[in-house]
Amino acid sequence: MNKQDISDIRRHFKVDSELLKINEIYNVYIRKETSEIFYEESRPFAFLELEQQELFLANFKKVLTGKLDIKLFEVKFQQPEEGATGHTQQLLYEGLYTEETEDWTEQMQQIALKMVQDVQYENDIVVTFIRGQYYKTTKRQADETEVDKNDEVYTTPFILSSLNQTELPKQSLVFDYVDLEFKSNLLINPVIKLASPIGGFLFPCFTDNAADVNRVLYTASKPNKPDLLFIENVLNGDQIVTAEEDKAVFEEIVKLVIGESVDSKTLAGVYEEVNHLLVVEDEKEDEPEDTPMLDVKEVERVLKASGIEDVSTEQVERAFKTVIDDTAYEMKASNIVPNYEAKSIKINTKVANISVSAQDLKYIKQVNYNGKQCLLIEVEEDTVIDGFTLVSEENILS
Repeated sequence: MNKQDISDIRRHFKVDSELLKINEIYNVYIRKETSEIFYEESRPFAFLELEQQELFLANFKKVLTGKLDIKLFEVKFQQPEEGATGHTQQLLYEGLYTEETEDWTEQMQQIALKMVQDVQYENDIVVTFIRGQYYKTTKRQADETEVDKNDEVYTTPFILSSLNQTELPKQSLVFDYVDLEFKSNLLINPVIKLASPIGGFLFPCFTDNAADVNRVLYTASKPNKPDLLFIENVLNGDQIVTAEEDKAVFEEIVKLVIGESVDSKTLAGVYEEVNHLLVVEDEKEDEPEDTPMLDVKEVERVLKASGIEDVSTEQVERAFKTVIDDTAYEMKASNIVPNYEAKSIKINTKVANISVSAQDLKYIKQVNYNGKQCLLIEVEEDTVIDGFTLVSEENILS
């Protein structure tokens, strides 16, 4: 899935949406002490009170909120062993298409129990599953929300799950308008934290109008902190790489090829070349959005285009082998330069910490002044500090 696919389905999680229909909801309450199901409930989603529907819909949108490879991860299912039962892909596939509610809840229950197997949560948890239909038309503008009878509509059945912790409400002092007195508010019913799910997934993945039942979209609790045990044991999925890890691999490979020291102009050129791949891809029309990848040949091309001389394929292959032990490894360009214009590059010094964008890195230089290392920042306007405009010291470096 790409960011547009995710954004399209997320914005239709609202009451009375014509393009997304939730048929059933299944909730499982699991006690932390026993890791067993304390209570379960399956109902048609339309039977919930309007306020409950809105709370759950906001929760489901949260599950699909975040950047790919940072908060959201496309996970490929592992191949099940021959004769094995209880594989999550099979449970989800069967649950997706079974007509019997009893069968659907039984399959989802097996997945819920996987979530607490060999895992101790700090609080009771609630696992929620929904299944429904997502409709997507081929001739639709971004601001349209209704289905035209003449539109060609693609239908994708889906299952979405969220994992939420509970907490006991804090004791408080309230005023009783009836008895006209102050009282302690002793609430013992746990609150389900729907505003902050700690995990979840969407099945199947899809790109444009094609569903991919071999992949599931997993949601991590925190950016760049996926639960690897959840991915392996609950989803039965392959290993994933975060954007943070991808960028670290790229940086180590580049260091091995060009060395630890580099000037800001060269580094800015590297980021500019990587960003150029993303710009070119975004400008393509009438084609599926594919994420540009950096393999050995592409890294070599990027370094040469950045003005770095004497770069050979053998050097880059050797760096790949040293860092990742795989000369066929590919990195996503979007993970190397997630946002070319955002101030995502951190420059930390003893005196000050500075944040700049990749596109503005070329305006920063390290220079030697009176035998001291200095950071030189080229600016186009006066610099103001606490309301005072700094006086220019002409030719200070001459």
